[in-house]
Amino acid sequence: MDIPNQLDAKQLTSRAIVETPAGSKIKYAFDGASGLFAASKLLPIGLAMPLDFGFVPATCSGDGDPLDLMVLSEAELAVGSLVTVRLLGAIEVEQGEGKSERNDRLVARLTDSRAFAEVTKLEELGDTFTTELNRFFETYKDLKGQRYDVVAVGGPERAAELIERWSA
Repeated sequence: MDIPNQLDAKQLTSRAIVETPAGSKIKYAFDGASGLFAASKLLPIGLAMPLDFGFVPATCSGDGDPLDLMVLSEAELAVGSLVTVRLLGAIEVEQGEGKSERNDRLVARLTDSRAFAEVTKLEELGDTFTTELNRFFETYKDLKGQRYDVVAVGGPERAAELIERWSA
């Protein structure tokens, strides 16, 4: 997929592609060979994706996949949606079975959001939001027999730095 991420580090915006809508019990993944989105995993019983989940195009993170990004949105976004987001923060993560690999996750909101228009930093959503978001991924990874360790939580500037770091 040849879509640039169009990071604007000054405005703290980027493009993102949605793979899995909020509330979905199926995780989708972009299949580069076919150019389609494939149902890749069923989430464990009782779990559903807490936010729209996708990636920053033209990046390659420590796990070999594009940099993960979660989007606060007023409504579930469709699989394959290309959206412009305002970066709110970064959750830096090491995960894996045995060997550890980076798999950072960015948190953002739609740039034209009305409900979240005043939110400019992850910390403004409160500690409970971040804790619960991390618990979702800890539980998901634990049920797969993998570790999920939060290394750091940063603001929007850190999210922009990670996009620059992992840009392909």
